[in-house]
Amino acid sequence: MTAITVTTTAKTVIIADDTAFVRERFATALLSAGHAALTVKSAAELLARVRADLDRIDLIVLDLRLPHAGGVELVRSLRKIDGGRLPVLVFSGTIATAEEVRELASLGVAGYVNEYSAVQHILPSLAPHLFPDNFNRRGSPRVVLGIPVAYRFGNTIAAALTLNLSKGGLAIRTMSPLPQGAKLRARFRLPGSKRDIEADSRIAWSDRRVGMGLQFEKVDPVDQAAIDEFVDQHFFTNRKV
Repeated sequence: MTAITVTTTAKTVIIADDTAFVRERFATALLSAGHAALTVKSAAELLARVRADLDRIDLIVLDLRLPHAGGVELVRSLRKIDGGRLPVLVFSGTIATAEEVRELASLGVAGYVNEYSAVQHILPSLAPHLFPDNFNRRGSPRVVLGIPVAYRFGNTIAAALTLNLSKGGLAIRTMSPLPQGAKLRARFRLPGSKRDIEADSRIAWSDRRVGMGLQFEKVDPVDQAAIDEFVDQHFFTNRKV
C-alpha cells in the first residue's frame, strides 16, 4: 500500500512571537526537520525581515499581538510588502474576536495554529502549509486534540490518536497511513461527551512521517453540530489579552 509522501525540500519559516518559549519550541521543531527558522519578537523586526528576505521565505507563523503594531493591521502591513504571496499562519491564542477571523480571511491568511501545541504536533500542523501540493487543506480552524479514534477500512479495523480536529475533518497520527482517496468510517468521542461520533470519510492527504488527514463526507447533523460547537469553543481558548 503506497502513500503520498511530502517532499523533503528545506523551507524557511519566520516565527514571530514576543514569547521566547514559543519562538524556541517552533524553531527547534523546524530545525530538527532540516528547515530554516528565522525568529523575531516585534512587528518592526518582522516587517524588516520580510523586506530583506522576501524571496527566501516560505511561511510566516505570526503572533497577532506583537508589541506596538499588532492585530489585523500588522497583516495588512505584511500584505503591502509581499503582495499577498506568502502563506501566513496566525497563532490561534492571539485571536480576539470572530470579526478578526473574518478580516484575516479576507487578507488571505492560510490558517491557524496553537502556539502551545506539543512539540511532536508542531511539524504536522505546519506541513500542509509548507507543502500545499501534498495536502488538501481544510478551511475551518483546527483544534489540536489527542483523542482515540477507531477507523474501518474494508474488513480492517485500526485505532490511533488524533492530531487535530476541524469542522470538516481530522488528522490522525499513524505510521501506516492509507492511500489518498481511500474511503473509511471513523469513530471517536469528543472530550466531555458520552456518545460516539461516526463519520464516513475520505483520505485527503497521506504522509508516512506524519499520518493522514480525513475529510468528513457524511456525518449525522447532530454530531456535526457537536463538532462545530467544540471547535468554536476551543479555538478561542488561552488567547492573549
